[in-house]
Formats: sequence, structure tokens, C-alpha cells
Amino acid sequence: MKFFIDTANLSDIAEAQALGVLDGVTTNPSLMAKEGVTGSDAILAHYKKICELVEGDVSAEVISTDYEGMIKEGEALAALHPQIVVKLPMIANGVKACKYFSDKGIRTNVTLVFSVGQALLAAKAGAAYVSPFLGRLDDISTDGLHLVKEIRHVYDNYNFETQILSASVRNTMHVINCAKIGSDVMTGPLSSITGLLKHPLTDSGLAKFLEDYKKGNG
Repeated sequence: MKFFIDTANLSDIAEAQALGVLDGVTTNPSLMAKEGVTGSDAILAHYKKICELVEGDVSAEVISTDYEGMIKEGEALAALHPQIVVKLPMIANGVKACKYFSDKGIRTNVTLVFSVGQALLAAKAGAAYVSPFLGRLDDISTDGLHLVKEIRHVYDNYNFETQILSASVRNTMHVINCAKIGSDVMTGPLSSITGLLKHPLTDSGLAKFLEDYKKGNG
């Protein structure tokens, strides 16, 4: 399973990259605003900085909801850097734009997916990635992981090449369960990745090793 980090924070991205396990980055207008990155020129420049930090795919989201606007924005984003994947919303115009970009050889990530039907449409339109939002489904007492299982089943039935990018990952158990059920990618905050490092027995075992070494070699 690929590990993406969902942020616009350059320090967090650099830390995840330094760990040696980062495969890509996803971000969105809300995450950009959180980092104080506003205005089209600043946002485009920030995407370039992100691409310089990582080796994998970087999802860059369009703002327009009309078809022509999505095409114009998406082409501009794709021209920024070879690592850019154009992120489109799961609406009718988003599916149309996905098909357009797919025919042009431009990779897309269809986002805000909350049903198998939506995921099926995205795959049919040629999306490189489809992003079901686990955490947001959990927030309304719906099992987000079950949705990923269902999408995996449908995609496997027909050998769709679209990768399942489990988004809105909130914690380490989301990461582990995504891996168990066959998600191609997970994207979450830095804490969801670094949290996998932690176990009390590792901490106590290491402390014991160091204590014993000190006794014999102090």
C-alpha cells in the first residue's frame, strides 16, 4: 500500500519524506488556506515546492465546478510538473472532465467519493485514483472501511486500473485496516504515519537493552 500525506505543510511533507516511506501528497483548498497559501499564483508556486520535496504523485485540486473551468484549471495544473495529478470533484462535470483528461493522457484523482456507484463512474471515466472519504463517513455513523471493501470488490471484478486512494484517514487503525482490505493508497496527516512507529513494548524493550548495555559497558 502506498503512503500519501494529506497536507500543504512543507515541514510535515519533508519529515514524512525523510522517514523514507512517503509515496505522494494530496492537498486541497482547505489545507492550502490552513497554511496561509491564498491566491492562484501563490497556490501554483506552493504546488511546485511540494513536487520538489517528494518523488511521487501530488494531487492538485481544481476550484471550478463548470466543465470548461475544470479543463482550463486542470491543464494549467498538469503543466506545472510531471508529478501533478489533477484532482476533480465527483460531480457530473467532474466525470466529464475526468474522461477528457484521461483521453489526453493527463492523470486524475476523483475526490469526495462516498458510494460504490460514484467510484464505478470514476473508473469508467479513466480516473487514475478514486478517493473515498473514510473519516467523513465515520462521522455520520457509516462504515467508511466497508465502502473501500465494496469498491475493491467491484474493481477486481472488472480489472479496473483505477487505484483506490483511501482519504480522510484519521488514525493509525484506519491505515492498518486499509492495508488489510486492499486499498492501493492511503492519505492522512503525518500523525497517522508516525503513529505506526509506536508500541509500548518497543519503548520498554529498548530501554532494557540500553540499561543492560550500560551495566556491562558503563
